[in-house]
Amino acid sequence: MRYVLKKTATMLATLLVVSLLLFVAFQLISGDPATRILGTGATPESLAVLRSELGLDRPLVTRYLSWLLSFAQGDPGVSYVYNQPVATLLATKIPVTLVLAALSFAFMCAMGIPTGIICAKYAGSPVDRIVMVANQVIMATPPFFSGILLSWVLGMGLHLFTPGGYVSYETSVPRFLGYLVVPCLAIALPRAAQLAKLLRGSILEEAGKNYVRTAYSRGNNTSGVLFGHVLKNAFLPALTFLGMSLGTMLAGSLVVERVFGIPGVSSILLASIGNRDYPVILAIVVLIAAVIVVVNLLVDILYKVLDPRIGEE
Repeated sequence: MRYVLKKTATMLATLLVVSLLLFVAFQLISGDPATRILGTGATPESLAVLRSELGLDRPLVTRYLSWLLSFAQGDPGVSYVYNQPVATLLATKIPVTLVLAALSFAFMCAMGIPTGIICAKYAGSPVDRIVMVANQVIMATPPFFSGILLSWVLGMGLHLFTPGGYVSYETSVPRFLGYLVVPCLAIALPRAAQLAKLLRGSILEEAGKNYVRTAYSRGNNTSGVLFGHVLKNAFLPALTFLGMSLGTMLAGSLVVERVFGIPGVSSILLASIGNRDYPVILAIVVLIAAVIVVVNLLVDILYKVLDPRIGEE
């Protein structure tokens, strides 16, 4: 329990620092939101009135504390450009991006973990060598190019996928999930290849340790030693990789959304960056950071479950 509380406190402190740095950075970026909204021909008086309405004339610390309190209560503010609550703007966008990232994460685990185990079990075999070569090619391919290639092969070539045929989850959940399969593959494939390579190397490293030879001497077969002894220890480095992968999945989701025309947060994020709509940008980035640190907290807890020695003083 002490370990969990310590990690939770660290997570909250991380989010606080991230939000503060982002808030300050947006204030230092050149470009006045009021000028952006009213145009360069606006009078100084009208600019002053708008800055006052937006709260831009208040001290930085006051603005940050006010924003932090509102954000903690579920209100990330009002969009400068759309003149709507940010929560309303993102209500239908955030779920799409999160589902895309979550499915990509699941695909990565479903492909990477079995592949790594099989390659380690049959290390040096033709299957292992072929898979490792394919892994190198896949790891070198960026998600946006994988997306274009998969869209062309599966959509235009095999007609298993309809490019541009996005269906909202509000219309049909099965069709929505079905459309996301190919984009998820584009995001997951490079990370699955890395996960398989990492897990394979970790298993082979563990296989050379003394406790493995002891397990064999007790009459265990290869599968029994692998799944009963080696895999638990070999999976620990992979947990760190899984925690770090979520950030990559979210970043990949934003890129792939543009390739496949998925109406997630990428479109509104890019528009908000161009319009200096800081409340929207800040809300999106902080929410992404929150998801990442929460997942890493869960990974740390699972790490502790697998290895109780972690965190002992």
